[in-house]
Amino acid sequence: MRPDMPGRPARVGDGPVARRVLIGLACLLTLAFLVAPIALIFTQALAAGPEGYLRAITDGDTLHAIVLTLTTAAIVVLINMLFGLAAAWALSRFRGPALLLVVIELPYSISPIVGGVMYLLLYGNQGLFGPWLAAHDIRLMFTPAAIILVTLFITSPFVARELLPLMQAQGIDEEEAALSLGAGFWRTMTDVTLPNVKWALLYGAILCTARSIGEFGGVSVVSGNVRGQTNTLPLQIELLYNDYNATGAFAAATTLTLLALATIGAKMLLERRRTA
Repeated sequence: MRPDMPGRPARVGDGPVARRVLIGLACLLTLAFLVAPIALIFTQALAAGPEGYLRAITDGDTLHAIVLTLTTAAIVVLINMLFGLAAAWALSRFRGPALLLVVIELPYSISPIVGGVMYLLLYGNQGLFGPWLAAHDIRLMFTPAAIILVTLFITSPFVARELLPLMQAQGIDEEEAALSLGAGFWRTMTDVTLPNVKWALLYGAILCTARSIGEFGGVSVVSGNVRGQTNTLPLQIELLYNDYNATGAFAAATTLTLLALATIGAKMLLERRRTA
């Protein structure tokens, strides 16, 4: 027991030596597994000098990959915010759509590559709906549309999972009060429901953005890896590295790293404002 607190058993880390050891170990692991890899990425990207870095980062195929990645993330996040809000509202207000929760959780249970194969078997030329799509001159696979579809599938749980516990805890009292005072459904949704869940909605959107930007497995199956057309930023990095273009690969990786750091910064800022 600690002498200054009689009756309380000593805990791990109570002593100054143990506390310093634990803090030092945490700092060491952070440096080894987080800081060092990020530093290596930027060091390798600048190995050919600033001119080589700018030349690599402004390459046409890399710029297209950046634009495609950001465009996909923007579309996916917007759709997932609407879907997540609707799904969480339905699940928290009614008992019937319990099966919807199982469907929402499905992308967490399977590999993204499996998700990509599923879409290929559904919408590919030899897939279940492939002949019908071909007959109507509609091509989904190996196009940006396929990338958006697969990314939507993989990221669909993020917003709904953030909203559902909060909406279940809040209940429906405020919404019923608004309805009893004459507010319609949409007025209740915009003036009561959305203000109560705005932080959870934004937090889910940030998580969805991070996952969309970094997705590799499912996208690699359905994109076709066409240079300058269907390569997202993670795919472009792999392609450049396999071409032995280390400068180009690491330069593209710095962009992906900066996007990830910006997402983390937005998450931290949101958490700070949420708890303020």
